[in-house]
Amino acid sequence: MHQPPGFRDTSKPDYVCKLKKSIYALKQAPPQWYKALRDALLQFGFVHSATDTSLFIYVSNSVLCYCLVYVDDIIITGNVSTLVDAIINKLSHIFSVKDMGHLHFFLGIEVIPTAKGLFLSQHKYIRDLLSKTSMNMAKDVHTPMSTSTPLTLSDGSAPTDSTEYQKVIGALQYLGLTRPDIAFVANRLSQFMHKPTECHWTAAK
Repeated sequence: MHQPPGFRDTSKPDYVCKLKKSIYALKQAPPQWYKALRDALLQFGFVHSATDTSLFIYVSNSVLCYCLVYVDDIIITGNVSTLVDAIINKLSHIFSVKDMGHLHFFLGIEVIPTAKGLFLSQHKYIRDLLSKTSMNMAKDVHTPMSTSTPLTLSDGSAPTDSTEYQKVIGALQYLGLTRPDIAFVANRLSQFMHKPTECHWTAAK
């Protein structure tokens, strides 16, 4: 870190500040934050998921608890409410924690409690995507694309904005979390990210 304005030592212009603590917005901050949170959760008895480093799992006999981390947003759920409350309480002694109550919305996914469990929906995410692409009034299409739909780079169509196309296809891929029925279409269209044409844009719509 360089000497900040107003605190420069003219007699020692080559001196720099020694960073004693990771500061928000520095490149070291995210890994340091993750390390601090991970160490705390491991100390509580959680273990890393074998497939996802952002998921921590606590298992003790019939007691089960999950902790999902996305940057500084955390979801904690389990089959024993007192354990969940205890984990939140322990975290609040180490970090500045704001308990948002029951989960309703997370990363574009709506969480609706039902008698059988939780219903996950991306209704708002879909509406926002339609609004961004000016397709609010578009007619429904039951089958977006069949497996035999021809899509090639040399179909003679005019090129289109690849940046906008990439954003839309990325959004459609994320939408596949709750709408696996569009997985084939999103995957097929993602093969033309680098040089999409009007044909691909039409297919995406």
